[in-house]
Amino acid sequence: MIQVQNLTKEYNSRKALDDVSFTVTRGEIFSLIGANGAGKSTTIKILTHQVLATSGSASVNGLDVSSHFGQIKPGIAYVPENLMLYGYLTGIQNLDFFCGISGLNYTRAELENYLIQAGLDAGHFDKKLANYSKGMKQKVGIAFALAKKATVLFLDEPTSGLDPKSIAEFSVLLKNLKASGMTILISSHDLFRTINDTDRIGIMKEGRLLETVYARETSFAQLEEKYMQLMQ
Repeated sequence: MIQVQNLTKEYNSRKALDDVSFTVTRGEIFSLIGANGAGKSTTIKILTHQVLATSGSASVNGLDVSSHFGQIKPGIAYVPENLMLYGYLTGIQNLDFFCGISGLNYTRAELENYLIQAGLDAGHFDKKLANYSKGMKQKVGIAFALAKKATVLFLDEPTSGLDPKSIAEFSVLLKNLKASGMTILISSHDLFRTINDTDRIGIMKEGRLLETVYARETSFAQLEEKYMQLMQ
């Protein structure tokens, strides 16, 4: 579970986040949408302890991020928009390396299984990351989340720059992760994928969370209209 309460982040007296509050329940997919600078990525960076909040609180699985991140870290995974992997290593070598530095030791068969669950074609396991598409790299990141047995996953602009086939594959993967009980927080610009792939949607503007809607109760046209009204 993720809980954010009255979260504020200031940079040189400018509020990147302004009194933001929301909760993501266990097994739920929650998306934050909004323009660049809305505060979506800042929210995720605070929850993953990359930056510190100015005020307010953020917790994951019942533990405060600022004071208990060491206990939180083993149970979460973060896949940024541009995932930093080693281009001179293969997909399976990258997964093995990041598992190793996290204290996880797996056989090749186990690593392959995680890559398969993440949707990576077996023919790419032993190809260097330098030859991977963005979508394929993301799958290695998802495989690491699975290998960690993470219960909470943070995704920053996961469909940005992906081709239609990769986006469709990513939607299937999200549904599988949700079915496994994983809690997922996404930042996105993609209203169409958001309405189809997530449970709830938070609309952000200039650091504020303006409104939250249930995807199952909202059509794409309604979401688009509401979004455009709120962005004015």
